[in-house]
Amino acid sequence: MQKRKLGNSNLEVSALGLGCMGMSFGYGPAADKQDMISLIRKAVELGVTFFDTAEVYGPFTNEELVGEALAPVRQQVVIATKFGFKIENGKQAGLDSRPEHIKEVADASLKRLRTDVIDLFYQHRVDPDVPIEDVAGAVKELIQQGKIRHFGLSEAGAQTIRRAHAVQPVTALQSEYSLWWREPEKEIIPTLEELGIGFVPFSPLGKGFLTGKIDESTQFDSSDFRNVVPRFTPEARKANQAVVDLVKEIAERKSVTPAQVALAWLLAQKPWIVPIPGTTKLHRLEENVGAVNIELSADDLSELDSAASMAHGARYPEELDRLTGR
Repeated sequence: MQKRKLGNSNLEVSALGLGCMGMSFGYGPAADKQDMISLIRKAVELGVTFFDTAEVYGPFTNEELVGEALAPVRQQVVIATKFGFKIENGKQAGLDSRPEHIKEVADASLKRLRTDVIDLFYQHRVDPDVPIEDVAGAVKELIQQGKIRHFGLSEAGAQTIRRAHAVQPVTALQSEYSLWWREPEKEIIPTLEELGIGFVPFSPLGKGFLTGKIDESTQFDSSDFRNVVPRFTPEARKANQAVVDLVKEIAERKSVTPAQVALAWLLAQKPWIVPIPGTTKLHRLEENVGAVNIELSADDLSELDSAASMAHGARYPEELDRLTGR
C-alpha cells in the first residue's frame, strides 16, 4: 500500500483510508458487529492505516466498533473522529461546537476508541453560533494536553479554513469530492494547496453510484439517507447514467472495475488527497484497495473530466446543504 502525507503535516497515512460510518449508520440497518470488526482488521492486513469515524455515527456505536477493532493494532493506525453535534435521546439535535462541549466530546471519544490520543479531530460541521477561532483554540488546547494530535475541518468554506488555520494549523479538510461532485475544485482545492492542508474526500464513489451497481430502478432501505438526496431521485439517476457509462467503458479497457477507476481518478488529482471509501463487504474492500495501483493516462483523465462535468442534481436536500461550505 502506498503512503501519503496530509498536506504539510507529518501525518502519514495509507493512500486510501476506510470510512466506517456505513457499518453502523446511514445506509440502512447496522451491519453485524463481529463481521465489521473482522473487516476493519482485514483492512489493516491489506495496508490501510487510516480509519474514519464520528461520535454522531450511531450515535456512539461506530466509535465503539472502531475502538474495539483497532485496539490490538493501535500503534500501527491513524484514527480520525469528529465533534460538533448536539446529541439528545440518542439522536442528532443540531450543532454544538462550544469549546467546553468540544472538550467533553474529546474525553468521551477517547474512552469509546480505547485510546489515549485521537490522531485527527475534525469539526464535523461549521457552527454559525461559535467563532471558528474559538473552535480552533479549544482544539489547540487539547493538542497541548496531548489528547489530540491533529486538527481537521469538514465541509468548511475557504474563509473558515483560513481563519481556523491562523489559530491552529489545519492538517486536513474532509468534504465530499468525486467524479460527480467537483465543487471543491473551484475554491477549496486551491485554498488547501496554498495553505498546505491535506484533503480527505468522503463519498469518493458518489455514495455508491459510481460503482455502476445503482440505476433508476434501484430501491433503497427505508432508513437509507439516499432516499432524501436530490441526486438519487430516479430522474437524476437516469440523467447521471452517462457519467457511469463512461467510467465503465474506461474500466473495461483497463480490465478493472468502475469503482477502481473512480478512486484512481481522485488519487491522480493531487498527491495530498486521501479518499475514504466505506464498505461493509470484504470483496469491495479488496477492490477499493486495488485502486492504488491503477495508472490513468492523460487521455483517460481528460475523458473522465469531460463526462463528469455533466452530473445532474443537488447532492443534499436544502436543510442539510445549509450546513456546508461556510
